[in-house]
Amino acid sequence: RSRVRDCLFLNWALPAGQLPAPPGTLRYQLHAHAGEDWVFASALLFRQQGLHIPSAPWARLSYPQMNLRFYTLDADDVPSVLFHRMWVPPWVSPVARWIGRQTAHTATLGFPQTVDGGTDELTWTARSGGELVVRAAPGAADLGSGPSLGGWEATVHYFRQRPRGYGHGPSGLRRVETSHVSTSVTPMRTRLDTVGLLEGSLALDRSWPELHSAWLCPQLTFDFELLPEHDKSLPRQVPAPG
Repeated sequence: RSRVRDCLFLNWALPAGQLPAPPGTLRYQLHAHAGEDWVFASALLFRQQGLHIPSAPWARLSYPQMNLRFYTLDADDVPSVLFHRMWVPPWVSPVARWIGRQTAHTATLGFPQTVDGGTDELTWTARSGGELVVRAAPGAADLGSGPSLGGWEATVHYFRQRPRGYGHGPSGLRRVETSHVSTSVTPMRTRLDTVGLLEGSLALDRSWPELHSAWLCPQLTFDFELLPEHDKSLPRQVPAPG
Protein backbone atom coordinates (compact mmCIF):
# COMPACT_ATOMS: atom_id res chain seq x y z
CA ARG A 1 0.00 0.00 0.00
CA SER A 2 1.16 3.50 -0.67
CA ARG A 3 0.20 7.11 -1.01
CA VAL A 4 1.40 9.03 -4.05
CA ARG A 5 1.66 12.77 -3.50
CA ASP A 6 1.87 15.62 -6.04
CA CYS A 7 1.99 13.37 -9.11
CA LEU A 8 2.78 15.32 -12.29
CA PHE A 9 1.54 13.59 -15.47
CA LEU A 10 3.31 14.57 -18.72
CA ASN A 11 1.75 12.89 -21.74
CA TRP A 12 2.91 12.54 -25.36
CA ALA A 13 1.88 10.73 -28.53
CA LEU A 14 4.87 8.81 -29.95
CA PRO A 15 5.19 7.18 -33.41
CA ALA A 16 4.41 3.49 -32.95
CA GLY A 17 6.89 2.34 -35.57
CA GLN A 18 9.82 3.74 -33.60
CA LEU A 19 9.06 2.03 -30.29
CA PRO A 20 10.66 -1.24 -29.16
CA ALA A 21 8.44 -4.30 -29.49
CA PRO A 22 6.44 -4.79 -26.28
CA PRO A 23 7.36 -7.87 -24.20
CA GLY A 24 5.16 -10.77 -23.22
CA THR A 25 1.60 -10.82 -24.48
CA LEU A 26 1.31 -7.03 -24.35
CA ARG A 27 0.44 -4.96 -27.39
CA TYR A 28 0.47 -1.22 -27.82
CA GLN A 29 -2.86 0.58 -27.90
CA LEU A 30 -2.63 2.20 -31.32
CA HIS A 31 -4.29 5.43 -32.45
CA ALA A 32 -4.41 6.47 -36.10
CA HIS A 33 -3.68 10.13 -36.77
CA ALA A 34 -2.35 12.02 -39.80
CA GLY A 35 -1.65 8.80 -41.71
CA GLU A 36 0.41 7.20 -38.93
CA ASP A 37 -0.13 4.99 -35.88
CA TRP A 38 0.67 6.52 -32.50
CA VAL A 39 1.15 5.20 -28.97
CA PHE A 40 0.67 7.35 -25.90
CA ALA A 41 3.46 7.61 -23.34
CA SER A 42 3.70 9.40 -20.01
CA ALA A 43 6.39 10.53 -17.64
CA LEU A 44 5.16 10.57 -14.05
CA LEU A 45 7.08 12.56 -11.43
CA PHE A 46 5.85 12.10 -7.86
CA ARG A 47 6.64 11.40 -4.23
CA GLN A 48 6.00 7.88 -2.99
CA GLN A 49 4.86 8.23 0.61
CA GLY A 50 4.53 5.53 3.26
CA LEU A 51 5.10 2.53 0.97
CA HIS A 52 4.60 -0.58 3.10
CA ILE A 53 3.45 -4.18 3.25
CA PRO A 54 0.11 -4.46 5.13
CA SER A 55 1.52 -7.16 7.43
CA ALA A 56 4.38 -4.83 8.43
CA PRO A 57 2.91 -1.30 8.54
CA TRP A 58 5.79 -0.04 10.71
CA ALA A 59 8.31 -0.49 7.86
CA ARG A 60 7.53 2.44 5.56
CA LEU A 61 9.49 4.04 2.72
CA SER A 62 9.09 7.54 1.29
CA TYR A 63 11.05 8.83 -1.69
CA PRO A 64 10.73 10.70 -5.03
CA GLN A 65 10.31 8.68 -8.21
CA MET A 66 9.97 9.18 -11.95
CA ASN A 67 8.89 6.65 -14.54
CA LEU A 68 8.34 6.57 -18.30
CA ARG A 69 5.45 4.35 -19.38
CA PHE A 70 3.65 3.24 -22.53
CA TYR A 71 -0.08 2.49 -22.78
CA THR A 72 -0.95 -1.06 -23.74
CA LEU A 73 -3.53 -3.83 -23.71
CA ASP A 74 -2.63 -7.18 -22.19
CA ALA A 75 -3.65 -10.75 -23.08
CA ASP A 76 -7.02 -10.20 -21.38
CA ASP A 77 -7.57 -6.91 -23.28
CA VAL A 78 -7.27 -5.06 -19.97
CA PRO A 79 -5.98 -1.47 -20.32
CA SER A 80 -2.46 -1.59 -18.91
CA VAL A 81 0.81 0.30 -18.74
CA LEU A 82 4.28 -0.93 -19.64
CA PHE A 83 6.99 0.63 -17.49
CA HIS A 84 9.80 1.41 -19.90
CA ARG A 85 12.12 3.03 -17.38
CA MET A 86 12.00 3.87 -13.67
CA TRP A 87 14.27 6.35 -11.85
CA VAL A 88 14.75 6.51 -8.09
CA PRO A 89 17.39 7.89 -5.69
CA PRO A 90 20.50 5.68 -5.38
CA TRP A 91 19.57 4.34 -1.94
CA VAL A 92 16.17 3.13 -3.20
CA SER A 93 17.42 1.11 -6.18
CA PRO A 94 18.52 -1.98 -4.15
CA VAL A 95 15.18 -1.94 -2.31
CA ALA A 96 13.24 -1.87 -5.60
CA ARG A 97 15.19 -4.86 -6.86
CA TRP A 98 14.85 -6.79 -3.59
CA ILE A 99 11.20 -6.15 -2.72
CA GLY A 100 9.62 -5.24 -6.05
CA ARG A 101 11.82 -7.48 -8.24
CA GLN A 102 11.92 -4.57 -10.69
CA THR A 103 14.81 -2.88 -12.42
CA ALA A 104 15.28 0.72 -11.30
CA HIS A 105 17.80 3.28 -12.55
CA THR A 106 19.36 5.79 -10.20
CA ALA A 107 18.85 9.52 -10.62
CA THR A 108 19.06 12.82 -8.80
CA LEU A 109 15.47 13.99 -8.46
CA GLY A 110 14.53 17.52 -7.45
CA PHE A 111 10.78 17.94 -6.93
CA PRO A 112 8.80 20.66 -5.11
CA GLN A 113 8.42 19.84 -1.42
CA THR A 114 4.74 20.75 -1.55
CA VAL A 115 2.29 21.77 -4.25
CA ASP A 116 -0.32 23.81 -2.39
CA GLY A 117 -2.62 24.74 -5.26
CA GLY A 118 -1.17 28.21 -5.73
CA THR A 119 -0.58 29.88 -9.09
CA ASP A 120 3.22 30.11 -8.94
CA GLU A 121 5.35 28.22 -11.44
CA LEU A 122 7.17 25.24 -9.91
CA THR A 123 10.17 23.27 -11.16
CA TRP A 124 10.81 19.51 -11.37
CA THR A 125 14.27 18.18 -12.32
CA ALA A 126 15.63 14.70 -13.00
CA ARG A 127 19.28 13.94 -13.81
CA SER A 128 20.66 10.55 -14.82
CA GLY A 129 23.17 10.97 -17.62
CA GLY A 130 20.76 13.33 -19.39
CA GLU A 131 18.52 15.88 -17.76
CA LEU A 132 14.81 16.69 -17.66
CA VAL A 133 13.73 20.13 -16.47
CA VAL A 134 9.99 20.83 -16.22
CA ARG A 135 8.38 24.11 -15.24
CA ALA A 136 4.64 24.06 -14.61
CA ALA A 137 1.80 26.05 -13.07
CA PRO A 138 -1.98 25.55 -12.95
CA GLY A 139 -3.59 26.43 -16.27
CA ALA A 140 -6.49 25.73 -18.59
CA ALA A 141 -7.58 22.20 -19.53
CA ASP A 142 -6.00 22.36 -22.98
CA LEU A 143 -5.06 19.43 -25.21
CA GLY A 144 -2.11 19.51 -27.60
CA SER A 145 -1.66 18.02 -31.03
CA GLY A 146 -1.94 14.31 -31.71
CA PRO A 147 -4.70 11.69 -31.70
CA SER A 148 -7.90 12.72 -29.98
CA LEU A 149 -9.07 10.76 -26.95
CA GLY A 150 -12.22 12.83 -26.56
CA GLY A 151 -12.54 15.83 -24.25
CA TRP A 152 -10.53 16.61 -21.15
CA GLU A 153 -12.34 14.18 -18.82
CA ALA A 154 -12.13 11.33 -21.33
CA THR A 155 -8.42 12.00 -21.77
CA VAL A 156 -7.72 11.90 -18.04
CA HIS A 157 -9.75 8.70 -17.73
CA TYR A 158 -7.76 7.05 -20.56
CA PHE A 159 -4.43 7.62 -18.83
CA ARG A 160 -5.49 7.02 -15.24
CA GLN A 161 -7.83 4.02 -15.34
CA ARG A 162 -5.24 1.29 -15.86
CA PRO A 163 -5.62 -1.53 -13.31
CA ARG A 164 -2.51 -3.41 -14.47
CA GLY A 165 1.11 -2.45 -14.95
CA TYR A 166 4.02 -4.46 -16.33
CA GLY A 167 7.71 -3.93 -15.64
CA HIS A 168 11.01 -5.62 -16.35
CA GLY A 169 12.64 -7.50 -13.49
CA PRO A 170 15.71 -9.70 -13.01
CA SER A 171 13.60 -12.84 -13.55
CA GLY A 172 11.41 -11.55 -16.39
CA LEU A 173 8.26 -9.51 -16.74
CA ARG A 174 6.45 -8.54 -13.54
CA ARG A 175 2.77 -7.64 -13.32
CA VAL A 176 1.38 -5.10 -10.87
CA GLU A 177 -2.31 -5.24 -9.98
CA THR A 178 -3.52 -1.92 -8.60
CA SER A 179 -6.68 -0.46 -7.14
CA HIS A 180 -7.21 3.16 -6.17
CA VAL A 181 -10.02 5.64 -5.81
CA SER A 182 -10.77 8.35 -8.34
CA THR A 183 -9.48 11.82 -7.61
CA SER A 184 -9.64 15.29 -9.12
CA VAL A 185 -6.73 16.59 -11.17
CA THR A 186 -5.39 20.08 -11.83
CA PRO A 187 -4.58 20.96 -15.47
CA MET A 188 -1.04 22.30 -15.73
CA ARG A 189 0.49 24.85 -18.10
CA THR A 190 3.84 23.22 -18.74
CA ARG A 191 7.11 23.92 -20.53
CA LEU A 192 10.07 21.59 -20.89
CA ASP A 193 13.45 23.30 -20.72
CA THR A 194 15.48 20.14 -21.34
CA VAL A 195 14.41 16.61 -22.36
CA GLY A 196 17.81 14.93 -22.73
CA LEU A 197 16.95 12.29 -20.13
CA LEU A 198 13.91 11.19 -22.15
CA GLU A 199 15.76 11.28 -25.45
CA GLY A 200 18.54 9.16 -23.98
CA SER A 201 16.13 6.53 -22.64
CA LEU A 202 14.17 6.16 -25.89
CA ALA A 203 15.88 6.73 -29.23
CA LEU A 204 13.60 8.39 -31.80
CA ASP A 205 14.72 9.44 -35.27
CA ARG A 206 12.92 12.76 -34.81
CA SER A 207 12.91 15.42 -32.13
CA TRP A 208 10.97 14.74 -28.94
CA PRO A 209 7.33 15.74 -29.60
CA GLU A 210 5.30 18.50 -28.04
CA LEU A 211 3.21 17.66 -24.99
CA HIS A 212 -0.25 16.29 -25.60
CA SER A 213 -1.51 17.05 -22.08
CA ALA A 214 -0.34 17.60 -18.52
CA TRP A 215 -1.95 17.64 -15.08
CA LEU A 216 -1.25 17.21 -11.39
CA CYS A 217 -2.86 14.69 -9.02
CA PRO A 218 -2.49 16.15 -5.52
CA GLN A 219 -2.80 12.80 -3.74
CA LEU A 220 -3.55 9.16 -4.58
CA THR A 221 -3.94 6.24 -2.22
CA PHE A 222 -3.79 2.77 -3.71
CA ASP A 223 -3.14 -0.90 -3.07
CA PHE A 224 -1.05 -3.02 -5.40
CA GLU A 225 0.14 -6.58 -5.75
CA LEU A 226 3.27 -7.79 -7.54
CA LEU A 227 2.91 -10.93 -9.63
CA PRO A 228 5.24 -12.86 -11.98
CA GLU A 229 4.43 -12.84 -15.67
CA HIS A 230 5.83 -15.11 -18.35
CA ASP A 231 7.97 -13.12 -20.78
CA LYS A 232 7.01 -14.25 -24.29
CA SER A 233 7.84 -12.14 -27.31
CA LEU A 234 5.22 -11.24 -29.91
CA PRO A 235 5.85 -9.98 -33.43
CA ARG A 236 6.56 -6.26 -33.58
CA GLN A 237 3.49 -4.04 -33.63
CA VAL A 238 0.54 -6.38 -33.26
CA PRO A 239 -2.38 -3.98 -33.91
CA ALA A 240 -4.86 -3.13 -31.22
CA PRO A 241 -7.95 -0.95 -31.46
CA GLY A 242 -7.54 2.59 -30.15
